[in-house]
This record gives sequence, C-alpha cells and structure tokens, in this order.
Amino acid sequence: MTEKLKTGTTTIGIVCSDGIVLAADKRMTGGSMIMQRDAEKVFPLVDNIVVTIAGVVSEIQRAIKFAKAELKLLEVRTNRSVTVKDAANLLNNMAYVSVRQMGEWGVTGFLVGGKDVNGFSLYEVGADGTLKKHDKFIADGSGMLFALPTLELKYKKGLATSEGVKLAVEAIDQAQLRDSASGNGFDVYTITEEGFKKVISKDITSRATI
Repeated sequence: MTEKLKTGTTTIGIVCSDGIVLAADKRMTGGSMIMQRDAEKVFPLVDNIVVTIAGVVSEIQRAIKFAKAELKLLEVRTNRSVTVKDAANLLNNMAYVSVRQMGEWGVTGFLVGGKDVNGFSLYEVGADGTLKKHDKFIADGSGMLFALPTLELKYKKGLATSEGVKLAVEAIDQAQLRDSASGNGFDVYTITEEGFKKVISKDITSRATI
C-alpha cells in the first residue's frame, strides 16, 4: 500500500479595529520530509480579499486557480465587486465536495480575510467543509494547537493592525517551536483601507557551524 504524503503548517488570522492580519509559516512538508523552506502560503484572490492555505498542495493549487477564475466571472455576471463571504462560500463548497469525493487526499483548509462593501471580515473554511465567520482570531494547520493559546491569552478587542502583526508573529513563533511541520520563518500581511500589503517576511534557517 502506498503511503500518503501529509502536509502541515501554521496559518493565523486576526481581526483588528482597522483591518485584518493574516500570517503563515514558510515550511512545506511531505510526510516527515521538508520539501520547501520558502513556501508562500498567503495569496490574493481578488482586490482586498486574501486567503491562507493549509493541506494537500495539489488540491490547494487547483482550488486557488479555480476560485480566482470563478470570482472574476461572478463580478462580470453580477456587475458588482465580490464580497469576502462570496469567496469564503466558494472555497467552502469546493472543500466540501473535495473531502466527500476524495476523502483524505482532498483535505484543504483556508482562512479568508479582506475588505468589501460591508467592511472587514474573516472566515475559516475547515478541511471538513465547514464555514465559520470569526470576529476575533483563528489559527489553522498542524501548528494551530500551539498558536491558539497565545492568541487566546493576548488578543484584545479593538487592537490595531500594528498590534495584530506583533501578536501574529508571537503566535507563529510558538507554533514553530513545537510543531515539526511548521518553520523556516514567516510572512505577515495586512488588509487595511490602504489595501493588501506584506509587512514582514522573515527567513529562519539554522545551519551547524564550528
């Protein structure tokens, strides 16, 4: 029987008073092997709507390409800008169908955050096909068990994105210390009135020297 390769990661979303913070580590794994140390795990879907990824890489790549195309078509058909909820619902439908049809191979999870006509919002698309809106924070991936305690302890309602960035870095750091599938640095992004921006990108690669 062929062994199935599983991936792990840590992704974080934080709701702030002036925007959304999204962050992710940079390690991509296949089973117990580190396959890539500079992976991008945060992607724009349309203007000011951004997604983080966790799960099976081939499924994620297919889902992101399909979602970008479908959201552009939705804008053309409805003559309006798509909402964060539109994007989250689309990815949720894809995740639900994928996990039901493909089982373990189809597992994907997304955090969808951004700004639309309704303001800023953050959604979690679960690997089991669930959809949930969050008004504080959420973490996903194999490192979430280590990131969530930091978020629970230090999150405060109404924090600014500058504070949210610092909290995201601290939570990612805690996950990297304990989760073997998360590591090699992190990327942190903000979605504010000024748009989507990468605010921090840090590489952490240790090599033995004498």
